Amino acid sequence: MSSIIQLLPDHVANQIAAGEVVQRPASVVKELVENAVDAGATEIKLIVKDAGKTLIQVIDNGKGMSVTDARLCFERHATSKIRHAEDLFSLHTKGFRGEALASIAAIAHVELKTKQDQEELGTHIVIEGSKFVSQDVAVLPRGTSFSVKNLFFNIPARRNFLKSDTVEFRHIVDDFERVALAHPNIHFMLYHNGSEMFNLPQSNLRQRIVNVFGGKTNEKLVPVTESTEIMGIQGFVGKPEFAKKNRGEQFFFVNDRFIKSPYLHHAIMAAYEGLLKDGSQPSYFLYLDVPPHTIDINIHPTKTEIKFDDDQAMYAILRSSIKHSLGQFNVAPVLDFERDSSLDIPYDYKEKESEFPLIQVDANFNPFATETETPSRSFSSSSGGSHSFGSGGSNYNSGYKKQESNASWESLYVGLKTATEEIDLGEIQFESEEVTGSLFDDTEVESAGKRTYQIQKKYIVSPIKSGMMILYQERAHQRILYEQFLTNITVHHAASQQLLFPLELHFSQSEMAMIKELRSSLENTGFVFDAMTSEILVISGLPVNVAESEVNGLLEELIRDLQGDLPESSFSQSDRIAKSMARSLSVKTGTYLTEKEQENIVNSLFACKDPNVSPFNKPTFITMGVEDLDKRFAI
Repeated sequence: MSSIIQLLPDHVANQIAAGEVVQRPASVVKELVENAVDAGATEIKLIVKDAGKTLIQVIDNGKGMSVTDARLCFERHATSKIRHAEDLFSLHTKGFRGEALASIAAIAHVELKTKQDQEELGTHIVIEGSKFVSQDVAVLPRGTSFSVKNLFFNIPARRNFLKSDTVEFRHIVDDFERVALAHPNIHFMLYHNGSEMFNLPQSNLRQRIVNVFGGKTNEKLVPVTESTEIMGIQGFVGKPEFAKKNRGEQFFFVNDRFIKSPYLHHAIMAAYEGLLKDGSQPSYFLYLDVPPHTIDINIHPTKTEIKFDDDQAMYAILRSSIKHSLGQFNVAPVLDFERDSSLDIPYDYKEKESEFPLIQVDANFNPFATETETPSRSFSSSSGGSHSFGSGGSNYNSGYKKQESNASWESLYVGLKTATEEIDLGEIQFESEEVTGSLFDDTEVESAGKRTYQIQKKYIVSPIKSGMMILYQERAHQRILYEQFLTNITVHHAASQQLLFPLELHFSQSEMAMIKELRSSLENTGFVFDAMTSEILVISGLPVNVAESEVNGLLEELIRDLQGDLPESSFSQSDRIAKSMARSLSVKTGTYLTEKEQENIVNSLFACKDPNVSPFNKPTFITMGVEDLDKRFAI
């Protein structure tokens, strides 16, 4: 009987290994750029065409490779960083598996040009699908140039599963940003289809963050610094007022390697407790320096997950450090027991006694005393004669007399008698009160004719012939807005409200690239864009049902919803945009609605084409018949 188990050929084994290492063009970018960093390069240039499907080229000025190393680097399990098994627990470099270049060469056309500084000539190697095509000597500059062309050319099924160019390029940008943020002392450049996307010169950590995410980021950052025996922390966190709904600007680096850690992320969220709105996510760029022997990096193929020896201590240190920084820079409320110098007594007044104001009181003053007569005064001329005024022979005495005030305060009560003598209580008439016969006021009586009611600011109840109908107000409004936006996008007749002052918003370059892809669809919903640069978006008009204060959150949530995939077809793209905008702008649970607003939602919902479910296939309303109520009461 023949043997069933057999060894796979090398080219087949390499293609299988490539499935683990190379998932998309971004995986190739990550491996090649990290190799350039390990080579000691001070300048790294990344050139991409068609989101990496046609070309990925990484050029660096590192130390290069010899002829032997250039040939051996494409063999499986070949590495320059590991000699013993113990080295896996003391790693200071990036890639170390020794399978990346062999896997890349198995599924693409690879061209390698490399030269060491002490050598006069370099090496030029061409490989196609794990097969060496040529190896020549060439005149080259110091460093390495690695070109990967026609990715997945021999695995068409894998190539067909790649997303659109926009999505694949965004993944490339994500991996590029992670490496660039970890190494601010290296000059990075990124070119896509001949256009320069990033040019990040050598700088400090804060400037690198600003260069990647835009100049507006500088005012959002709060520095964090801590040094302990377990780990050292440096970096920045974002101020709470700049928190976003998406998690795009959250970066953990351990020993200059980007990682993902939900456990440490929870520590940061605990530090922001009470400072963030529900659903908001803070920005952070944190660099942790941990002894290599206390972590295990090799637990995930992409090496983005790390196992820590003492993760509880790291949790406590990280949380307290961030809380201290937020309080130190007056972001969070703190208790400050230091003396306020502005409340000190000036030195010149230190020995002086305080002077109390003097109050003069006339002890003989009686406000109820009778006013005394004032003597009359005569005004005469210098000759002693009196002056005559007027005409017709009438004389007016120049002297005048003040009228005497004979009335005293007792005269105010003259003629009044005591109530006991004259007042007859029986003759008093009281204003009659109208008896309505109702326990409720007019407003409550009128409410008996209401057609809708709101319960817990969440549901709308409306009576119908067979019983009653209960609407979920948020889902119902989502369905209404979804059909409105979808109609506007497809029919191109949306109305816009012009802004008196244009609205200027700031986004990162990757976010702006996505907004440019969605520009035509957003304009069909009612947006009017005045200008679009690499970081700034100027809006002069908005859809009718969008407030100016909601625009930033609306676009951020739209970017977050489309972060995973941007549909290529126009209808799928319009559908995703309409769903995202409907979810952002719908009335949320906890919103009070007036009776007219309730009726408007009910009427608008049943004017929709599909009122039964929300855009996310969840029921919008239920009905309860009288029979159901009778069963409840066991009638």
